[in-house]
Amino acid sequence: MLTLIKAHGSENQFFLLDQSQLTKPLTTTELSRTTRHLCHPQTGLLDGADGLLVIGSNPACLGTMRVINADGSEAKMCGNGLRTVSRYLAEKSGKSRFQVATLEANLDVSRSASLAPNVPAFSVQIAPISMAAATLPFAYHQLPELFNTAVPEFVPNQTFTAIAVPNPHLISFVDQIESDVLGDLGQRLNTPNPYFPEGVNVSFAKVLGPNRLFVQTYERGVGFTNACGTGMSATSLAFTMQFPTLFDPASDLVVLNPGGLVKTHVALGKTPATSTLRLIGNATFTAKITLDESDFRAGNFSTVRIETTDEEAAYQAFVHHAKRSVL
Repeated sequence: MLTLIKAHGSENQFFLLDQSQLTKPLTTTELSRTTRHLCHPQTGLLDGADGLLVIGSNPACLGTMRVINADGSEAKMCGNGLRTVSRYLAEKSGKSRFQVATLEANLDVSRSASLAPNVPAFSVQIAPISMAAATLPFAYHQLPELFNTAVPEFVPNQTFTAIAVPNPHLISFVDQIESDVLGDLGQRLNTPNPYFPEGVNVSFAKVLGPNRLFVQTYERGVGFTNACGTGMSATSLAFTMQFPTLFDPASDLVVLNPGGLVKTHVALGKTPATSTLRLIGNATFTAKITLDESDFRAGNFSTVRIETTDEEAAYQAFVHHAKRSVL
């Protein structure tokens, strides 16, 4: 029998698959096909999800994480997802601090104090960081990087900053977030375009006050999500550079999103690449799904057994109280 976990970080929804349970690990092609079916809101389980997080083994770390988006593409990293994988590995191993291998880096993770009763939390490193156009990759008038720069081809009268962490992000601080404008730009930059040949996650952010932000993200390979962990992390770094008088380096940033809120910690280095980022937030398990491995491989979910938890109600109560206190 195989057990999947339905989980979320700031309502960024995932299924967790530990490949060690399988008689034979799924190939990349099989993972892509399975994810598209599993995460689809109509054909999948429990109204689908934003992606599948695939947990494996690595001799240098406690475990590995691969991120398969809902459309079957693979992302380099997922900050919200890493918190849920960290919780899974912590409970499996009994450890509270360790490393998880992602596609580009081995990242430090640790258990944090619960945000509220029955709302477990984890702190995860977000790295590596780069603003180099070649790294993102990005091209606009041969600029070596994009920082607080007007790009009228994107949206008139807005400035943009591009940061890879390592997923590529395009960030714009605005007085008011217009979801239709964000959605249009996100769609344009994630179809063939001359600026981001591999697509990009697009975030609009509103500054709420010192160390306070609201961020909404259109994610590459997914579309609108309730939250994007690497997007909130990249936006936090951009905020510290663009609004230095509103940044208190001694305190965490509080970042609100449509799915709740997280905290980020930014330690600025001499360059963005030498800065450090940490993302702190919930790791909520909402259901455990049990099924035969053969059915899972065949995409047959008709015989699954689902055991829900009471963690979602606790998370929603936390979000309601926390947003009232922040706003």
